[in-house]
Amino acid sequence: MNKYLPGAYEQEIHLRLLRIIAEADRSLTQREMSRLAGISIGKTNYCVRALIQKGMVRAQRFKNAKAKAAYIYKLTPAGLEEKLRLAAAFLNRKLREFEALRREIESLQKEVHPSKELQNS
Repeated sequence: MNKYLPGAYEQEIHLRLLRIIAEADRSLTQREMSRLAGISIGKTNYCVRALIQKGMVRAQRFKNAKAKAAYIYKLTPAGLEEKLRLAAAFLNRKLREFEALRREIESLQKEVHPSKELQNS
């Protein structure tokens, strides 16, 4: 059983890419974005195309001596809103996971050190 919400992994990747694009102070290649996001170049290309198609990211082509044609990626206003929405959803998911983990740790501590619980009573 998957403990994550459907599409949570894809949402996390989109959030990573939106954050990378928003924080970039220069043009980035998809190879650089891939490295920064910790995903494959193919997945990066697929996700960036999806973000462009959804109107979240704008790609502007320019000539570059090294790479004949390169792109500057910028977030659109819709992309900024989506970044905030995804960040809030990610934070809420991680807080729920944190609370579940905290409860599990407390339970395990009681199993491993039952005498400490008696001493604290």
